[in-house]
Amino acid sequence: MSPDEGPVEIVVCLGSSCFARGNSENLALINSHVQSHGLKAMVRMTGKLCQDECMQGPNLSIDGEVYHGVTPARLLGLLEQLGGPDRGQHGTS
Repeated sequence: MSPDEGPVEIVVCLGSSCFARGNSENLALINSHVQSHGLKAMVRMTGKLCQDECMQGPNLSIDGEVYHGVTPARLLGLLEQLGGPDRGQHGTS
């Protein structure tokens, strides 16, 4: 991520199905990862109500790319691709 790109936007579905299927844990994992890796200035996290894709949940998006069935392990891999303040760019996909 170059400095003029702005923050990475992570949108977490907070609908009851996604939240019960794992987004409650995913939300805590995102917060923990952002704090422990000094990414607070690089990440903008928001929540949205149901996106009508409940059967594929838990769902979230990172910079507009939607991910379905996001487990904590998969989410950690996605978060690690964000890079860090010392790298100045996203990791590779």
